[in-house]
Amino acid sequence: MDANSFFFLNRDQLSLHVLQWGRPEATPVIMLHGLRAYAQTWSSLAEALGDAYCMYALDQRGRGLSDWAEPATYCTESYVRDLEDLVAHLGLTRFMLVGHSLGGSNALEYARQHPGRLIALVIEDIGPGSSSQGDGAARIRREMQQTPSHFADWASAEAFWRTSRPGLSEAGLASRLAHSMKATEQGVTWRHDQQGIAEARLSITPTDLWPAVRKLDCPTLFIRGGRSDFLPSATLAAMQAANAQVRTLEIAEASHYVHDDKGAVFNAAVAGFLHALRPSVQSAQPLAKR
Repeated sequence: MDANSFFFLNRDQLSLHVLQWGRPEATPVIMLHGLRAYAQTWSSLAEALGDAYCMYALDQRGRGLSDWAEPATYCTESYVRDLEDLVAHLGLTRFMLVGHSLGGSNALEYARQHPGRLIALVIEDIGPGSSSQGDGAARIRREMQQTPSHFADWASAEAFWRTSRPGLSEAGLASRLAHSMKATEQGVTWRHDQQGIAEARLSITPTDLWPAVRKLDCPTLFIRGGRSDFLPSATLAAMQAANAQVRTLEIAEASHYVHDDKGAVFNAAVAGFLHALRPSVQSAQPLAKR
């Protein structure tokens, strides 16, 4: 399925990039990527969901083809405002929302602030405490401190990914090389604001997600990688106990990056969950764009 690409200006006058798949009149789904990812990371999920949906993947500020910003604005508050601006730009009333890691945190906080707006919510491998404690949070902090700003050549860049993400599929590796990196006269560097994102991640206190989990008012699927160091099984169980809207799934042999490691299983799970909740075309149509 081919994607359309467009840009819009948010309230801070940043140009943000969006990929769109599917029929405009179909059920809308917005997808938010992780800390250093990009809109194209959702391309295989878009293929799996098909024409029953109109899917929008946002390059969150500082990533992909979107404008970079001040490091202090790489925070949940700003990301949620950007999502609000995208929803307003699209003229959506109710929609489905999918988020991985950082994108999952932003999706949960949006849900807390906007009750009644979501038809369904899918959160990939993040929960309360994930970003502030445990082995996964420590790993992310190490990566922020140790990730090189550039590489001598593409072979060195590929070696970096194979070392830091040993379970990454060949398709996932190819996607990262193509969409998170670019060639320059000095070698290969990042498309995203690596320095600013690292500064923010190491200095800004992560958002407490428990208030959002307790307030969820739509069916919500939390997906955990069976080998994840970021979302403990105990947290998954605690979230399910805290809110009857919460459903959970663990996918074996997947790390924190479930949609990369076990893409077919992840896509089938998300598609099955959303298909069961998809409203009639009439009730899912957006308003006219503003």
